[in-house]
Amino acid sequence: MNLPDCIEPADPSAATPILAVRADALEATLAALQPDARAWVQANGFAARPDTWIAVPDGQGGIALVLAGIEDAADPRALSALPNALPEGRYALHPALGERIAPGHALLGWGLGAYRFTRYLKAPRAPATLVLDPAADLGESAALLEACTRVRDLVNTPTQDLGPEELEAAARALAQRHGAQLRVVKGEDLLRENFPAIHAVGRASHRAPRLIELTWGDPSHPRLALVGKGVCFDTGGLDLKPSDGMRNMKTDMGGGAHAISLAGLVMARRLPVRLSLLVPAVENAVGPEAYRPGEVIATRKGLSVEIDNTDAEGRVILCDALAYAAEGQPDLILDFATLTGAARIALGPDLPVLFANDEALAARWIEAGEAERDPVWRLPLWRPYLRYLDSTIADLANAGSRMAGAVTAALYLEKFIPEGQRWAHLDVYSWNDADRPGRPRGGEAMALRSVFAMLKARYG
Repeated sequence: MNLPDCIEPADPSAATPILAVRADALEATLAALQPDARAWVQANGFAARPDTWIAVPDGQGGIALVLAGIEDAADPRALSALPNALPEGRYALHPALGERIAPGHALLGWGLGAYRFTRYLKAPRAPATLVLDPAADLGESAALLEACTRVRDLVNTPTQDLGPEELEAAARALAQRHGAQLRVVKGEDLLRENFPAIHAVGRASHRAPRLIELTWGDPSHPRLALVGKGVCFDTGGLDLKPSDGMRNMKTDMGGGAHAISLAGLVMARRLPVRLSLLVPAVENAVGPEAYRPGEVIATRKGLSVEIDNTDAEGRVILCDALAYAAEGQPDLILDFATLTGAARIALGPDLPVLFANDEALAARWIEAGEAERDPVWRLPLWRPYLRYLDSTIADLANAGSRMAGAVTAALYLEKFIPEGQRWAHLDVYSWNDADRPGRPRGGEAMALRSVFAMLKARYG
């Protein structure tokens, strides 16, 4: 079990106590405190609003206890405002007073709140330490935190240090750690092994495009295929993005980061599945070999695709990976992609958009999202909109009307899923636009906890 430095398994009795308090329970909580502590809290106007806190002095220049306002004790982020706000030191949840927060939730929320990306810039301070009873079962929460941190680190890393080769290295490190097999098809071998769409998108870059394939688990177990979009930088290709649209395109491998991290979580918790992880990793670059608007490209499934827009490249690389995933006839295919701006316009930055061709699968993921406070929101696979992908010279176009952009992108992907194959697609932003408690500005893992809860219920 890997724990971050801000979590200490030890006797919590020697740490400064934290009382988690809801606003509607503040009066009752204050009544249980000593009169001087109660007077201090009231004099300072503490109202137990979520993500606020107050330190009560001990009369000797130290802190006797901390009251932390929360809204929902079942939300792992309930305490996320504290690690970088409290003075450095050791803190522990009060054993008797305040809301009951499960140790695993406390670990996860504290770790999410303490996170800083420090590869290029040192953190201004160390976070406060949360002390947890070493007897508590923290293994799954620690694995969840590690997976969420991995997504954040991968997405935050700029492209000069995270191209297709480095994304492969991240998958290779996981494979070595968990005894998985890793196979990589790259460069011209993509054409020889029938991944022409991946090759077409990535061929203009000096960094060779590739398909990363990790395999793990007992072959007799149900097959689970995870697919992630790994566009390590997206210029838009010859349909070049404007500068403001290109600025954060290091994040365009966020789907690949989610798929890699979920695979690591599945292996760490040893779910009884035969796992296949597929990440088509490319850089959508501008150069003499760049694929062009109006070209018709081949795909692994045999469908021809007319390129309406070279900036709709994610679905082009995913279609080869999805077709390959389906050849193994898995019980389930899940794909993750920073696929459309239309999804963000529809639902904003916090709600990943879910598409699924199986009602029970969609319902279970939505229920898990509500239970884990890690939501997804379903949009329809409205098949009449396939007309927007019509082509007069190919089986379909990769883009078309600006209407229902997230829906048409999902419909494009569905064309590469065989009839009867269970499949879900998550259009995920993978980014926080501003600092909030537990959600620092930068890369973010979204729906990772909920999808793992859904998979655990399905297979565990």
